Amino acid sequence: MGEEIFEIVAHVVTVEVRDEKTGEVYRRDLPIDYFENANFLRLSGENLDGSLSQLVFYTPRGIERVKDITGKGPDHDRCGGHGHGEAH
Repeated sequence: MGEEIFEIVAHVVTVEVRDEKTGEVYRRDLPIDYFENANFLRLSGENLDGSLSQLVFYTPRGIERVKDITGKGPDHDRCGGHGHGEAH
């Protein structure tokens, strides 16, 4: 069996598009850093001036975690009692 994957990392992204008018397919390899885990997908690269630019896409799980750490999550303990003096 294969090893369980927790994150995906690459330094080149291949983009494939189909032109609306001609139907032709074009592929480009772009120098974009790619990082993905269960919480988000992040694309990083340089702007025209050389500064860092990033796009981050959150998964539903990632959105819930952001809500939790910013205090906008549910007001109940999802772990079933952890943190309330109960030993588990």
